[in-house]
Amino acid sequence: MASTAAQRASPARSTIRFLSLRGTQTPNLPFRTRAAAPTRARLRCHLSRSSDSTPTPTPTTSDQDAEPDPEDSLRVAFACGGAGAGGRVYSAIALADELHASLPSSRSLILGAPAPSLESTAAAAASYPFAPIPPRCLPRGILAAALHLRRFRPHVLVATGGAPALPACLAALLLGLPFVIQDQDASPAPATRLLAPFALRVFLAFNAPVRLLPKRKCAVYGNPVRMSILKCQASKAEALARFFPREEGLLGEQDAQVVLVLGGAEGSPEINVAVLNVYYEMLRKRKDRYIIWQTGTETFCEMESLVRGHRRLFLTPFLHELEMAYAASDVVISRAGAMTCTEILVTGKPSILEKEVVF
Repeated sequence: MASTAAQRASPARSTIRFLSLRGTQTPNLPFRTRAAAPTRARLRCHLSRSSDSTPTPTPTTSDQDAEPDPEDSLRVAFACGGAGAGGRVYSAIALADELHASLPSSRSLILGAPAPSLESTAAAAASYPFAPIPPRCLPRGILAAALHLRRFRPHVLVATGGAPALPACLAALLLGLPFVIQDQDASPAPATRLLAPFALRVFLAFNAPVRLLPKRKCAVYGNPVRMSILKCQASKAEALARFFPREEGLLGEQDAQVVLVLGGAEGSPEINVAVLNVYYEMLRKRKDRYIIWQTGTETFCEMESLVRGHRRLFLTPFLHELEMAYAASDVVISRAGAMTCTEILVTGKPSILEKEVVF
């Protein structure tokens, strides 16, 4: 599994470029857009490699001078979220970032659980509009998703998993809107199995789920990684100063030993208890050792009450600037989530991983 993931994280890895627009007079979208639009856009689902050197046509002077029409720009909705869904949320953010980097005039909408939720916070941090879908009631969720999709009028819906993805995809079916699925795990989620026959395409991170899904719709492309992580140029000293501003200038990059502890979005009791038993001894023995500790939102209050404050300990429920934490760290202690493993491979950090075993 590690070798497979390493292949996905290689510089020449395949990327998901599944959205493109090509001007045509006869659209093939079952979901109708505004009739007054002067030209129609045909949505094409295709796969290409990141190393593809196919030249792109040079825009003419009239194309450069023309202002993009919001009605003609590509609109994509992303459905993600749910309890403990950090990987699903940031998969959607990573895809939206890549989409906007390729097509600056495109527009994205994030659909997820109402605030306060991880997806609402992540969407706000990435400057993407957010629309809530009520949890725990499927009919209400379908109705809310249908209203948001009808108002936004996307060309395609991208479901990256989580509780909001099911009502959003069912609403897309009712509206005749095409949708694609991106599943991050080695075993497909129940919603992925249910919705795969109706999806336009199913993008997978591993080969194993293919045998459980319609093969003709599956494409194994690995997991997307946020551009903020891929393009982070911050030095270790700069990243360390972000979490420990009082220590800025006191230690060089080679002097500090930084341990990054990631307990997932909700928190890992096993990791939190293990670190709780050794953190103070780790800091006492080495004056140049630092700990950046993400406890998880569910267990932060408990850990905060048990942990003794220390100037070389950064305790937080969740890390939204994860790229800076990776840049500052020398070793990562984390749950073996699919997205976290991909990010660790991309950043090249040594790691100690904990996997929950279900008996």
